[in-house]
Amino acid sequence: MEKLIAKAPTFTFVGMQINVTSYIDVISSWCFWSEPTWAKLKERYEGRVEFQWKIALMDNKGMPTSREQLEWFYRRSGMLNRSPFALRGDWYEHGPTEYLAPNAIAEAGKDFGVKDDRIRLAIANACLREGKLLGRWEVAAEVAAAASGLDKNKLLERAKSKDIEERVRRSTGEFHALQVTQRPTFVVDTDIGDRAVFSGIVKLEPIAATIDSMLDDGVQYATHKAHFGDPPP
Repeated sequence: MEKLIAKAPTFTFVGMQINVTSYIDVISSWCFWSEPTWAKLKERYEGRVEFQWKIALMDNKGMPTSREQLEWFYRRSGMLNRSPFALRGDWYEHGPTEYLAPNAIAEAGKDFGVKDDRIRLAIANACLREGKLLGRWEVAAEVAAAASGLDKNKLLERAKSKDIEERVRRSTGEFHALQVTQRPTFVVDTDIGDRAVFSGIVKLEPIAATIDSMLDDGVQYATHKAHFGDPPP
């Protein structure tokens, strides 16, 4: 007589939808320092959390007033992040109140299917580590095309379009509507209306702890629904 082996039942919980949005300026040094955290978050929560980045253009309040001041901030942030290399200020040009070109080019890449981090990371590295003049349209487009394999001229044409500028300014408006001032700003949203905002925080631990808590809430909601169903009308 065959022995019957009882197997433990398996359970699959469908948790809540969680979205993480990072508001950045592609040539912001503090956004640059946040990139390792962004990469670790995407790796840790792959398949469970949706990630996207949006442009939040820096304005006069966030722009340095001189190359000397810029490099002072670079030295400070580099030490705070224990970086083995120093950022370069060669790219700095006195006068611009914003850097639309590199941000618009990164945004335009999405329209050609490049929605990951390749273009903006290439721009950030070329600017902050190599000192290239990424505030200029042609230079930024060349770097972006090399990183993505896209046609430089088509990318540049799309980046200079009215649609892209409107999109960039709209997402910048979303950033200001959060009533925060620091880039990057990470916004963690759930489909039950919970929201956490981390403005200027670049360390992994507090953001990951919040996402873990939200995921656990999702399991609890699913468990309750399995036993009691939807709320009565």
